[in-house]
Amino acid sequence: MPIVSCLICTKEFYAKPAHLKLGWSKYCSMSCRTQGQYKGRSFSCFTCGKYVYKSPQGIKRSKSGNYFCSKTCQTVWRNSIVFIGERHPNWKHGESAYRRILSAANNEKVCTLCRIGDERVIIVHHIDKNRNNNDVTNLVWLCNNCHYLVHHYANEKKRLSEKLKNDLVDVVQQ
Repeated sequence: MPIVSCLICTKEFYAKPAHLKLGWSKYCSMSCRTQGQYKGRSFSCFTCGKYVYKSPQGIKRSKSGNYFCSKTCQTVWRNSIVFIGERHPNWKHGESAYRRILSAANNEKVCTLCRIGDERVIIVHHIDKNRNNNDVTNLVWLCNNCHYLVHHYANEKKRLSEKLKNDLVDVVQQ
């Protein structure tokens, strides 16, 4: 009667001779067999610190060498460290940041010319028409209609520049 010891818990158990010939009977129970199938390692999540098991393929697949317990933790890490500013694949040298820049300057989101305040139609206009010049003094809020008029009609462009001059004079006088 062959008695063998479990590879996980070292408990002794009976093994059928035919199973031993086939290379079976290494584990005393299903739970020990399940434990024996784990070939990977446990890592602490890079974001939250929770321990998580990773298979050898999961370990090999990590490009950064960091391991995460969930997609949420990975996304938090990517959005706070990896994909910000120039490292983001959609980065266009700050060209698309003008809306955020103007919002951060606490300028009221209303059209400079017609004073409409519906945020669905308000867009940012570059006064000198240079999209790379994202200085706050070069940006104003316009509605879609006024933006079109400023770009296509000289009198509307002149009206905008006069409005900006008057607003600047008002700010200086205060």
